Amino acid sequence: MKTQELVSLLSAGVAPVDPHVVARRFTWALVIGGAGSIALMALCYGLRPDLGEMLHTPLFWAKCALPFCLALAALVVTTRLSRPGVAVREGWAALAAPIAAVWIGALAAWYLTPPDARVASLMGYTWRTCPLNIAFLSLPGIVTVFWAIRGLAPVRLRVAGAAGGLLAGATATLAYCLHCPEMGVPFWAVWYLLGMALPTAVGALLGPKLLRW
Repeated sequence: MKTQELVSLLSAGVAPVDPHVVARRFTWALVIGGAGSIALMALCYGLRPDLGEMLHTPLFWAKCALPFCLALAALVVTTRLSRPGVAVREGWAALAAPIAAVWIGALAAWYLTPPDARVASLMGYTWRTCPLNIAFLSLPGIVTVFWAIRGLAPVRLRVAGAAGGLLAGATATLAYCLHCPEMGVPFWAVWYLLGMALPTAVGALLGPKLLRW
């Protein structure tokens, strides 16, 4: 067989790659996974009773900003890790920035808080359940995000799984903010981040098994 005939045979019936496939898969994953997290939160925990008042409170939006920024950064990292040969680069810095910001804010709040009230500002009222609640709410997102990643031929399976788990965890934390009564920055810096770390670890464990293609 001649070279030209071989090339023609291999290229026959090859459809062009959809340039919007990444955006479409992750849009569906986040919409369905986010809706699932909100539904679980509403059914299992309920909205905080003063949510209407909180919507006019800057500190509430600062609390939501942490998981929102982490979700955006995790989305960038996850979409890049989902495709072979695509470097993450500044995506790692984007992940570190909101974590550094909340820790700086937590240290400042800790310093300004009277010594006898510091432990209370760190532990809040729900430190025992907060990380587990976030991990529970991340389950719909883990399913949908892993579906999105698997269809895009990832290569670094464990890292991609961890990034996907963080994306699901950050989305779940954003939903959890609609229920959580805690308003202390030190609390968010420890227990919210721990809650997001749990699905990240689950994603890293499941990545090599579920993302193989």
